[in-house]
Amino acid sequence: MTTHARERSRLTPSDAVRTAVVGLRTRRLRSLLSALGIMIGVGAMVAVLGLSESSRSELIARLDRLGTNLLRVEAGRGIGLGSGELPVEAPAMVSRIGPVEQVAAVGDTEAKVYRTDLVPSEQTAGLTVKVAEPHLLRTLQGRMAAGVFLDEAPADYPVVVLGSVAAERLGIRHLGEAPRVWLGGHWFAVVGIMETLDLSPDLDRAALVGEGAATRFLDFDGVPSALYVRTRPEHIDAVRGVMAATVNPENPDEVEVSRPSDALEAREAADVAFTRLFLGLGAVALLVGGVGIANVMVISVLERRGEIGLRRALGATRGHIALQFLGEASMLSTLGGVGGVLLGAAITIVYATSQGWAVLVPRVAIAGGIVAATAIGAVAGLYPALRAARVSPTEALRTL
Repeated sequence: MTTHARERSRLTPSDAVRTAVVGLRTRRLRSLLSALGIMIGVGAMVAVLGLSESSRSELIARLDRLGTNLLRVEAGRGIGLGSGELPVEAPAMVSRIGPVEQVAAVGDTEAKVYRTDLVPSEQTAGLTVKVAEPHLLRTLQGRMAAGVFLDEAPADYPVVVLGSVAAERLGIRHLGEAPRVWLGGHWFAVVGIMETLDLSPDLDRAALVGEGAATRFLDFDGVPSALYVRTRPEHIDAVRGVMAATVNPENPDEVEVSRPSDALEAREAADVAFTRLFLGLGAVALLVGGVGIANVMVISVLERRGEIGLRRALGATRGHIALQFLGEASMLSTLGGVGGVLLGAAITIVYATSQGWAVLVPRVAIAGGIVAATAIGAVAGLYPALRAARVSPTEALRTL
C-alpha cells in the first residue's frame, strides 16, 4: 500500500511541465496580460542594448573612415583674444611641421546666398559663403553626392560647391538643369553637391567658392578663418601641442586648436549615459512585470483552492503543489522573456536598418533577457507556490 502511494504521488519533470501548461491554458487572457509586462521590460532592455551596439559600431566605422588625426585651427574669439583672425601665412607655416600631411584653409566672406536675383531680400537663412582651397575635400576625406569639387573646376570661374544642408535648403538636389545661385551680386554655377561632412557640420550649411573667384567677385581679402590639418596618427598630440605657437608665434593664446572627432566621441559618451538610463527604465518595467506575475499567481491560488485540495486528496504532496505553481510562474515569465527578446530584436532591426547601421543584437542581451525573465518569474512565483503548498486538503475541498 505504501509503495502504491509513493508511485501515485511521484511527479516526473514532464508531468510538471504539462501541469503548468494546463494551468496557463485555462486562464489564457490573464496569462497573456501577465506575460506582456515581462515582455515589455525585456523588449526594452534588448532594444536599448541592440541599438546602442549598432550605433557604437556605426560610430567606430565612421571614425575609422574619417580618422581621428584631423585638427581644426581657428582664431580665438573670447574677450581679449585679439583680432579674431589667423595670419595670412598660417597655412604655409603649418605645412612645414614634419608630421603634417595636408593643410587646407577656409575663409569667410560677407556674401549672402540667394536662389534668385529677382527678390534679393529673400536670403536663404542660415547659409554662409566660404572660400575653400581645392584640396579641402581630400583633407576632410569627404565625398561628393553629385558633380565635382573645386579642384576639378576652373579656378577663377564663378562656380560654387554646395554643402548637403545648403543644397537641401536651396532646393537643388541634382545638377541636370545646370542650377545657379546668386552670391554677392553675381551668378555662380553649381558644379557639385557634397555629402554630409561628419567632422565639419558648419561646411554642410555653406556655399564653397574658390579663392580666385572669391577675390574677383566677392572681395575676399585672403585671410583664412580656419585651417584643417591632417597629420600622421601617431603624432597627433605632438602636432596639436605646437600648433598654436606655429600659427601665431607672437600670440599663441589667440589660437584655438580642436580635434573634430572629439565631438563624435563626446556624443558616444552621452549615448552611453542614455543607454544606462533606458536600461534602468527597462529593469523597472521588468520588476513591475514580476510583481504582476506574483499578483496573478496569488489570485490563482485563491481561485484554485478546490483543485489544490482535490490533488492533495489524490496523493499529491506539498512539494508537488509548490512545484506546479512555481512552474506556472516560471513558464509564464520565460514566455514573456522570449517574446521580449523577439520584440527587442525586431525594434533593433527596423530602426538600425532605417538608419543604415549594421544590425547588432548582443548575445548577452538575448541570453540575459531570457534568464532574467525566468529568474524574476521564479522569485515572483515562490510565495504563491509556498502558499498553495500550505493549503489544507480538507479545508480546500469544502470549496468544491
